[in-house]
Amino acid sequence: MIPSTLIHAPATPASKLNGWAIHLRQPGLIGLAVAGVCASGPLPSASVALPFSVGEKMTYQVTLGNGDKVGAATMWIEGPVDVRGTSTYLLRFDSKIRIAFLNAVSRSSSWFDPVRGSALRFVKHEQNPLTRNDESVDFYPDQKEWKSAKGETGASPSSTPLDELSFMYFIRTLPMTPGATYKFDRHFDAARNPTTVTVIRRDMIPTPMGELRVILVEMRVRDPRHYKGEGVIRIHLTDDECRLPARIESTMPVVGTAVLTISSQNSRCRKP
Repeated sequence: MIPSTLIHAPATPASKLNGWAIHLRQPGLIGLAVAGVCASGPLPSASVALPFSVGEKMTYQVTLGNGDKVGAATMWIEGPVDVRGTSTYLLRFDSKIRIAFLNAVSRSSSWFDPVRGSALRFVKHEQNPLTRNDESVDFYPDQKEWKSAKGETGASPSSTPLDELSFMYFIRTLPMTPGATYKFDRHFDAARNPTTVTVIRRDMIPTPMGELRVILVEMRVRDPRHYKGEGVIRIHLTDDECRLPARIESTMPVVGTAVLTISSQNSRCRKP
């Protein structure tokens, strides 16, 4: 059995404060939950209804592994929005945190084609007192290429590329059979492939919304910006047709475990 929490940061206040300052310089402290992973693999056909749709919205409490509340986050879907003639879902993720006297914000947007199962555009902004990071990338699935607003270009390893935010939605479409393991190569940055997704078990977890039945999924990811070597992210999806991310856990050096726990939701899940 995999423990519900991972390695925690050192206990001394001075080491914690220094560590927080160091890692706040690395973009995406709370974006870590949705950053650094994207995969490829079986996608639902156009005739299969997705477990998410425009209008879905979830809010989260953000805590450290020791239970300290440090902020809030929101994940929602707008749209439809046209991107180069394709109707897309506009996926959004915002977070604001405060650790000691340091504030950090993270905002991500992904334009997702629900028919093809591919992202077409990704924008991210991360800022804290020590650094700022902005990213804007357009994906061209037919050409297997991507282009950034900074003029960078590259080849995509997949004709259905995903970014770190759209992957959080993609994973909700996978068969949730305990013990199943999937391996994906769909991040537009080939250096961050592959991602391994393992369905661990069914469980019950406490949340501000009450106890929820969930399916625990573990992802092992490659993301040098947020992890040294391999990172582990745990997602507890609600065990129903919505597959809402009810809790997201990730571990970083020094900071330890960061946890997003759902506090409210407004879902519109379409049934087959």
